[in-house]
Amino acid sequence: MAEIKIDKEKCTGCGTCVDTCPIGLYGLNDNKAVITGDISECVGCRACESSCPAGAIEVVE
Repeated sequence: MAEIKIDKEKCTGCGTCVDTCPIGLYGLNDNKAVITGDISECVGCRACESSCPAGAIEVVE
């Protein structure tokens, strides 16, 4: 299972991760990315990490 780290200071709340994640793990809270789904369902595809324009998401396996 992958671990997802979100740097709240870098996150701009653009919502790209929400739109990109194929299993819908992300949501926005106070204009910042948050995990709203079941993290155990993360497939480690890194779509969120590679699409984040602010570089605020890191996927660690």
